[in-house]
Amino acid sequence: MNQTMMPDVSFVVAAYNARDTIGRAIDSALAQVGVAVEVVVVDDRSTDGTAELVRYFGDARVRLVELPVNGGPGAARNAGIEAAAGRWIAVLDSDDEVLPGRSAAMIACAGRMDAEIVVDNLKVMKPGEPAETMFSPAELAKLPALTLADFISSNVIFRSTFNFGYMKPMFLRDLLTRKSLRFDESLRIGEDYILLASALASGGRCAIEPSAGYIYHIRQGSISRVLKPEHVEAMMAADARFLSDYPLDGAARAAQTQRSQSLNEAAAFLALVDAIKRRAWADCFKLAAAHPGALRHLKMPIAERLRRVARSATQARRTFP
Repeated sequence: MNQTMMPDVSFVVAAYNARDTIGRAIDSALAQVGVAVEVVVVDDRSTDGTAELVRYFGDARVRLVELPVNGGPGAARNAGIEAAAGRWIAVLDSDDEVLPGRSAAMIACAGRMDAEIVVDNLKVMKPGEPAETMFSPAELAKLPALTLADFISSNVIFRSTFNFGYMKPMFLRDLLTRKSLRFDESLRIGEDYILLASALASGGRCAIEPSAGYIYHIRQGSISRVLKPEHVEAMMAADARFLSDYPLDGAARAAQTQRSQSLNEAAAFLALVDAIKRRAWADCFKLAAAHPGALRHLKMPIAERLRRVARSATQARRTFP
């Protein structure tokens, strides 16, 4: 790539102790065809040599930003956005990868829709299992664009294993700049959701490329933490700030009401599980009376339900403390 030219796409990769997988992620970004790319890796104070590996990667299109303190995924990605020079900003997790034709296909899709945001389908890779496509391409093709109402509705906890929050969007850098859009650095969980919701609420048009260009790796033990009450509280607080910044009406408001109810139900469910573990039966009865909806989730084994809550509620799931 001519270094005096603006790259078509800047891949922003937030990395924390990602030495084992960061090379694969970078290689896949550099292998994009039909577009000029750069890869901005932001090391969030790794202790495993991630920064050293990136520093000596041997490709001028790869740049390393090192944070002075561990700031979490939102802070790392924001630092990457600030450093990026590309027309489009693409988020790539340090243990995932992208297929060679992804960027060109997404940019073409955005051009057809005159969109400032574009998302695509994902392939899910689990150890020892064949790859599966996360969403039906035929169903995605029926959606003319991803609306704010559809996005919020998809991110209702307990509704499904996978939701649109797993999609890794590409944003026009100009949109992020004009609307002052950045990741919420106070969140360690759910910061991806809030950014895309805010971009849509700001009037950004989001095109959907039905083909799968992003490869989402689920490693053994990749759900590295169980969702905790403080995580749900943080998401509730973030949603409250979002609603303060972007008053909703119509279908988006109805979807947000469902999402808020699901977060309240998730908080009650986690409190109920904790009370059961502590054998605090009085607390159990109080919670069940106040939040009867939480009871139906006990029909599924608790460990599996907790895993499903974690998958549904967070996309910042694997590499950050």
